[in-house]
Amino acid sequence: MNFKKISSKDNSLIKLVSSLQTSAKARRENGMFVLEGLRVCDDANICGIMFDKLILTESFYSKNTEVCEKFAKNSSEVYLLDDKLFKKISDTTSPQGIIAICKTDEIKQKEFDKAGKYIALENLSDPSNLGAISRTAEALGISGIILSDNSCDPLSPKVLRASMGTILRLPLYISENIMDFIKQNNLVSYSCVVDRNAEKITDVKFEKGSVVLIGNEANGLNEQTVDESDFAVTIPMNGVAESLNASVAAAIAMWEMMR
Repeated sequence: MNFKKISSKDNSLIKLVSSLQTSAKARRENGMFVLEGLRVCDDANICGIMFDKLILTESFYSKNTEVCEKFAKNSSEVYLLDDKLFKKISDTTSPQGIIAICKTDEIKQKEFDKAGKYIALENLSDPSNLGAISRTAEALGISGIILSDNSCDPLSPKVLRASMGTILRLPLYISENIMDFIKQNNLVSYSCVVDRNAEKITDVKFEKGSVVLIGNEANGLNEQTVDESDFAVTIPMNGVAESLNASVAAAIAMWEMMR
Protein backbone atom coordinates (compact mmCIF):
# COMPACT_ATOMS: atom_id res chain seq x y z
CA MET A 1 0.00 0.00 0.00
CA ASN A 2 1.24 3.48 -0.88
CA PHE A 3 1.26 5.23 2.51
CA LYS A 4 2.03 8.84 3.21
CA LYS A 5 3.68 9.01 6.63
CA ILE A 6 3.12 11.88 9.04
CA SER A 7 5.29 12.38 12.09
CA SER A 8 4.71 16.03 13.07
CA LYS A 9 1.81 17.36 15.14
CA ASP A 10 2.16 20.60 13.14
CA ASN A 11 1.29 18.89 9.87
CA SER A 12 -1.63 20.60 8.07
CA LEU A 13 -3.66 17.37 7.95
CA ILE A 14 -3.30 16.87 11.70
CA LYS A 15 -4.59 20.39 12.25
CA LEU A 16 -7.46 19.82 9.82
CA VAL A 17 -8.60 16.59 11.47
CA SER A 18 -8.43 18.18 14.93
CA SER A 19 -10.65 21.05 13.80
CA LEU A 20 -13.14 18.72 12.10
CA GLN A 21 -13.38 16.62 15.25
CA THR A 22 -14.22 19.57 17.49
CA SER A 23 -15.91 22.26 15.41
CA ALA A 24 -19.21 22.24 13.52
CA LYS A 25 -18.09 25.50 11.89
CA ALA A 26 -14.93 23.81 10.58
CA ARG A 27 -17.00 20.93 9.19
CA ARG A 28 -19.31 23.37 7.39
CA GLU A 29 -16.52 25.57 6.03
CA ASN A 30 -14.42 22.64 4.79
CA GLY A 31 -17.37 20.57 3.61
CA MET A 32 -15.88 17.57 5.42
CA PHE A 33 -16.55 15.34 8.40
CA VAL A 34 -14.72 12.64 10.36
CA LEU A 35 -15.48 8.95 10.71
CA GLU A 36 -13.58 7.29 13.54
CA GLY A 37 -13.57 3.62 14.34
CA LEU A 38 -13.78 0.43 12.32
CA ARG A 39 -17.55 -0.03 12.61
CA VAL A 40 -18.60 3.40 11.35
CA CYS A 41 -15.93 3.39 8.61
CA ASP A 42 -17.16 0.01 7.41
CA ASP A 43 -20.78 1.23 7.43
CA ALA A 44 -19.80 4.25 5.34
CA ASN A 45 -17.87 2.04 2.93
CA ILE A 46 -20.89 -0.24 2.51
CA CYS A 47 -23.04 2.85 1.86
CA GLY A 48 -20.71 3.79 -0.99
CA ILE A 49 -19.29 6.89 0.70
CA MET A 50 -15.83 7.64 -0.66
CA PHE A 51 -13.01 8.47 1.76
CA ASP A 52 -11.11 11.59 0.86
CA LYS A 53 -8.39 10.58 3.32
CA LEU A 54 -7.81 7.38 5.28
CA ILE A 55 -5.64 7.70 8.38
CA LEU A 56 -4.29 4.59 10.10
CA THR A 57 -1.95 3.79 12.93
CA GLU A 58 0.86 1.37 12.30
CA SER A 59 -0.51 -1.02 14.92
CA PHE A 60 -4.05 -0.99 13.48
CA TYR A 61 -2.75 -1.67 9.98
CA SER A 62 -0.60 -4.59 11.13
CA LYS A 63 -3.59 -6.20 12.88
CA ASN A 64 -6.20 -5.41 10.21
CA THR A 65 -4.28 -5.47 6.95
CA GLU A 66 -7.06 -6.99 4.85
CA VAL A 67 -9.74 -4.50 5.84
CA CYS A 68 -7.28 -1.61 5.51
CA GLU A 69 -6.50 -2.71 1.97
CA LYS A 70 -10.24 -2.75 1.22
CA PHE A 71 -10.73 0.76 2.61
CA ALA A 72 -7.64 2.02 0.75
CA LYS A 73 -9.32 1.17 -2.56
CA ASN A 74 -12.13 3.52 -1.48
CA SER A 75 -9.73 6.33 -0.48
CA SER A 76 -8.06 9.13 -2.41
CA GLU A 77 -5.10 9.22 0.00
CA VAL A 78 -3.87 6.95 2.78
CA TYR A 79 -1.78 8.15 5.72
CA LEU A 80 0.14 6.26 8.39
CA LEU A 81 0.72 7.65 11.89
CA ASP A 82 2.28 6.29 15.04
CA ASP A 83 -0.09 5.65 17.96
CA LYS A 84 1.04 8.68 19.97
CA LEU A 85 0.33 11.17 17.18
CA PHE A 86 -2.96 9.48 16.33
CA LYS A 87 -4.20 10.06 19.89
CA LYS A 88 -3.85 13.79 19.34
CA ILE A 89 -6.49 13.72 16.60
CA SER A 90 -8.75 11.06 18.10
CA ASP A 91 -12.09 11.95 19.67
CA THR A 92 -12.12 8.81 21.85
CA THR A 93 -10.28 7.88 25.03
CA SER A 94 -9.17 4.52 23.61
CA PRO A 95 -8.77 5.01 19.85
CA GLN A 96 -8.82 1.99 17.57
CA GLY A 97 -6.42 3.60 15.13
CA ILE A 98 -8.57 4.33 12.08
CA ILE A 99 -10.05 7.61 10.86
CA ALA A 100 -11.61 8.48 7.52
CA ILE A 101 -12.19 12.02 6.29
CA CYS A 102 -15.17 12.34 3.96
CA LYS A 103 -16.65 15.15 1.93
CA THR A 104 -20.12 16.17 3.05
CA ASP A 105 -21.49 16.05 -0.49
CA GLU A 106 -20.77 12.29 -0.51
CA ILE A 107 -24.01 11.98 1.47
CA LYS A 108 -26.65 12.23 -1.23
CA GLN A 109 -29.99 13.83 -0.38
CA LYS A 110 -32.72 11.24 -0.87
CA GLU A 111 -36.01 12.06 -2.56
CA PHE A 112 -38.70 12.86 -0.01
CA ASP A 113 -41.50 10.30 0.21
CA LYS A 114 -44.68 12.23 0.99
CA ALA A 115 -46.45 8.99 1.87
CA GLY A 116 -43.86 8.11 4.54
CA LYS A 117 -43.88 8.34 8.32
CA TYR A 118 -41.34 10.68 9.85
CA ILE A 119 -39.92 11.90 13.14
CA ALA A 120 -39.16 15.63 13.32
CA LEU A 121 -36.70 17.02 15.84
CA GLU A 122 -36.74 20.70 16.78
CA ASN A 123 -33.69 22.25 18.45
CA LEU A 124 -32.41 18.88 19.67
CA SER A 125 -29.13 19.70 21.40
CA ASP A 126 -27.71 16.39 22.67
CA PRO A 127 -25.71 14.41 20.07
CA SER A 128 -26.32 11.19 22.01
CA ASN A 129 -30.08 11.69 21.69
CA LEU A 130 -29.88 12.26 17.94
CA GLY A 131 -27.73 9.17 17.56
CA ALA A 132 -30.10 7.04 19.63
CA ILE A 133 -33.16 8.34 17.79
CA SER A 134 -31.64 7.55 14.39
CA ARG A 135 -30.88 3.98 15.48
CA THR A 136 -34.45 3.48 16.68
CA ALA A 137 -35.86 5.12 13.56
CA GLU A 138 -33.97 2.76 11.28
CA ALA A 139 -34.87 -0.26 13.38
CA LEU A 140 -38.60 0.55 13.29
CA GLY A 141 -38.70 1.45 9.60
CA ILE A 142 -39.27 5.20 9.92
CA SER A 143 -39.02 6.91 6.52
CA GLY A 144 -36.57 9.57 7.70
CA ILE A 145 -35.68 12.31 10.16
CA ILE A 146 -36.59 15.98 9.72
CA LEU A 147 -34.14 18.09 11.71
CA SER A 148 -34.24 21.81 12.46
CA ASP A 149 -31.01 23.56 11.55
CA ASN A 150 -30.54 24.82 15.12
CA SER A 151 -30.15 21.24 16.35
CA CYS A 152 -26.80 19.56 17.03
CA ASP A 153 -24.65 18.77 14.00
CA PRO A 154 -25.70 15.34 12.63
CA LEU A 155 -22.16 14.80 11.33
CA SER A 156 -20.42 15.43 14.63
CA PRO A 157 -18.25 12.54 15.87
CA LYS A 158 -20.53 12.00 18.87
CA VAL A 159 -23.65 11.67 16.72
CA LEU A 160 -21.93 9.33 14.28
CA ARG A 161 -20.73 7.08 17.11
CA ALA A 162 -24.04 7.10 18.97
CA SER A 163 -25.94 6.35 15.76
CA MET A 164 -23.70 3.37 14.92
CA GLY A 165 -23.64 4.64 11.35
CA THR A 166 -27.43 4.83 10.90
CA ILE A 167 -27.29 8.61 10.44
CA LEU A 168 -25.39 7.92 7.19
CA ARG A 169 -28.08 5.54 5.91
CA LEU A 170 -31.35 7.04 7.08
CA PRO A 171 -32.85 9.86 4.98
CA LEU A 172 -32.16 13.13 6.78
CA TYR A 173 -33.76 16.46 5.90
CA ILE A 174 -32.45 19.63 7.55
CA SER A 175 -34.71 22.67 7.50
CA GLU A 176 -34.46 26.26 8.73
CA ASN A 177 -38.20 26.24 9.43
CA ILE A 178 -39.38 22.78 10.34
CA MET A 179 -43.12 23.52 10.11
CA ASP A 180 -42.76 25.16 6.68
CA PHE A 181 -40.99 22.01 5.47
CA ILE A 182 -43.71 19.79 6.90
CA LYS A 183 -46.50 21.86 5.33
CA GLN A 184 -44.77 22.01 1.95
CA ASN A 185 -44.71 18.22 1.92
CA ASN A 186 -48.36 17.93 3.02
CA LEU A 187 -47.62 15.85 6.11
CA VAL A 188 -50.13 15.52 8.94
CA SER A 189 -48.25 16.80 11.98
CA TYR A 190 -48.49 15.68 15.60
CA SER A 191 -46.70 17.73 18.25
CA CYS A 192 -45.64 15.56 21.18
CA VAL A 193 -46.29 17.61 24.34
CA VAL A 194 -46.47 17.19 28.10
CA ASP A 195 -50.16 18.01 28.52
CA ARG A 196 -52.75 15.74 30.10
CA ASN A 197 -55.44 17.43 28.00
CA ALA A 198 -53.80 16.44 24.73
CA GLU A 199 -54.87 13.28 22.94
CA LYS A 200 -53.07 10.15 24.11
CA ILE A 201 -50.60 9.02 21.48
CA THR A 202 -51.74 5.43 22.11
CA ASP A 203 -55.20 6.37 20.78
CA VAL A 204 -53.95 7.86 17.51
CA LYS A 205 -54.10 5.97 14.25
CA PHE A 206 -51.19 7.28 12.19
CA GLU A 207 -51.86 7.24 8.47
CA LYS A 208 -49.31 7.49 5.67
CA GLY A 209 -47.85 10.95 5.28
CA SER A 210 -47.57 11.77 8.97
CA VAL A 211 -44.91 13.15 11.28
CA VAL A 212 -44.43 13.38 15.04
CA LEU A 213 -42.50 16.36 16.37
CA ILE A 214 -40.17 16.11 19.37
CA GLY A 215 -38.70 19.23 20.95
CA ASN A 216 -35.66 20.40 22.82
CA GLU A 217 -34.52 18.32 25.80
CA ALA A 218 -35.03 21.13 28.32
CA ASN A 219 -37.82 23.23 26.82
CA GLY A 220 -39.79 20.98 24.50
CA LEU A 221 -41.34 22.31 21.31
CA ASN A 222 -41.76 26.01 20.59
CA GLU A 223 -45.28 27.26 21.26
CA GLN A 224 -45.61 28.42 17.67
CA THR A 225 -44.69 24.95 16.41
CA VAL A 226 -47.36 23.37 18.61
CA ASP A 227 -49.94 25.95 17.49
CA GLU A 228 -49.15 25.37 13.80
CA SER A 229 -49.21 21.57 13.96
CA ASP A 230 -52.39 19.68 13.16
CA PHE A 231 -52.66 17.83 16.46
CA ALA A 232 -51.11 17.80 19.93
CA VAL A 233 -50.49 14.36 21.41
CA THR A 234 -49.06 13.23 24.71
CA ILE A 235 -47.45 10.09 26.06
CA PRO A 236 -49.53 8.98 29.04
CA MET A 237 -47.48 8.67 32.24
CA ASN A 238 -48.60 7.34 35.60
CA GLY A 239 -45.49 8.01 37.68
CA VAL A 240 -44.15 11.12 39.37
CA ALA A 241 -41.89 12.11 36.45
CA GLU A 242 -43.31 15.00 34.43
CA SER A 243 -41.46 14.29 31.19
CA LEU A 244 -39.30 11.79 29.34
CA ASN A 245 -35.85 11.97 27.80
CA ALA A 246 -36.14 13.15 24.19
CA SER A 247 -34.79 9.91 22.72
CA VAL A 248 -37.17 7.84 24.88
CA ALA A 249 -40.15 10.00 23.90
CA ALA A 250 -39.14 9.72 20.24
CA ALA A 251 -38.80 5.94 20.52
CA ILE A 252 -42.30 5.60 21.98
CA ALA A 253 -43.73 7.95 19.37
CA MET A 254 -42.09 6.05 16.50
CA TRP A 255 -43.26 2.73 17.90
CA GLU A 256 -46.84 4.01 18.03
CA MET A 257 -46.55 5.35 14.48
CA MET A 258 -45.39 2.03 13.08
CA ARG A 259 -47.41 -0.51 15.05
